[in-house]
Amino acid sequence: MKNKIEIEVSLDQDKIPNKLKWFTEANGTKSKAEESKAIFISIFDKASKDTLKMDLWTKEMQVIEMDRFYYYTLKSMAETYFKSTKNEELANQMMSFVQHFGLKTKILQEPKED
Repeated sequence: MKNKIEIEVSLDQDKIPNKLKWFTEANGTKSKAEESKAIFISIFDKASKDTLKMDLWTKEMQVIEMDRFYYYTLKSMAETYFKSTKNEELANQMMSFVQHFGLKTKILQEPKED
């Protein structure tokens, strides 16, 4: 069985992404196109043992949206790191930075003191 993930990037005259869409295909059935303002993909290369990455965003992506996108991406990375390595100490340190990032970007609110 094979599944596909396709990413369609439309560019403006200056070759800047103006539309990002992604689809999935399983068992020959293509999903409905989902539109996005930003995409961040990281692929571990088996041969070079390095990471290949692709990060794209459209001009309509606002800074607050990028902050939120990075907050949830960093949070997900910390969670996945723990799931895959069981290194609780380092995962907790990563999550501390995620918390710091969330507070600094105002995605999270400072706890109120009584």
